[in-house]
Amino acid sequence: MESFKFLKYGVADGLATLTIDRPPHNVLDIALMEELNRALDIAAREEAAKLLMITAAGEKVFSAGVDVMDHTPDKVVQMIDVFHGILKRLMVFPLPTVAALNGSAMGGGCELAIACDMVVATEDARIGQPEIKLGVFPPIAAILMPRIMPLPKVMELLLGGGLISAQEAHALGLVNRVFPRASFVADTRGFLDQFLNLSRVALMYTKKAVREAAGKPFFEALFTVEQIYLKDLMATADAVEGLNSFMEKRKPVWQNK
Repeated sequence: MESFKFLKYGVADGLATLTIDRPPHNVLDIALMEELNRALDIAAREEAAKLLMITAAGEKVFSAGVDVMDHTPDKVVQMIDVFHGILKRLMVFPLPTVAALNGSAMGGGCELAIACDMVVATEDARIGQPEIKLGVFPPIAAILMPRIMPLPKVMELLLGGGLISAQEAHALGLVNRVFPRASFVADTRGFLDQFLNLSRVALMYTKKAVREAAGKPFFEALFTVEQIYLKDLMATADAVEGLNSFMEKRKPVWQNK
């Protein structure tokens, strides 16, 4: 098993969990981000996993973002390369991904969260991109936020650098669920269980279909998705099992292949 200094990593009951652990604010420095890249490579190969959750230790901050000390001219090229390596891995990650915000997500912490397929947050979390206040901008958020929420609100957040509540982020579509602090762990697990009870290959091919259809004209997208459905999904044991179990009025037994 790989060892990490700033992360906790494990797989149990179909869930791969990656926990950022660099107190007090889980700031992403180059060393931690190199570990994140390594952990994502490992998680992508986990045949026992159906889902990846990225969360953090502590109860106040998911991540305050990339270390300002790594933005200096002598480090910025390496910082961007390592940080964007994380986001590139998440963009092609084969399993569904969920960011569980145990606290506020700011700057690179927010970008890391919204690069996941889904986000849940504790009720007291705050979310935003304050980079403009340092005279810079967040490249990943500039790409992803307009794909998720209305452009005028994106411009307000990126140009103003303010933070919004988890509740407002939910209303805007950045966050799937907001849970009370006291029951956050249990509520998050309940949210994840709806996916963990399903077929691994069905989850993977559904995500693949959504990703590969994105941005394509309708008929091109339809052809792409049809090929995934007919050639990939329908060749799996779980597709046959799922259909048979429905017709036989019984609970499916997934082989995850």
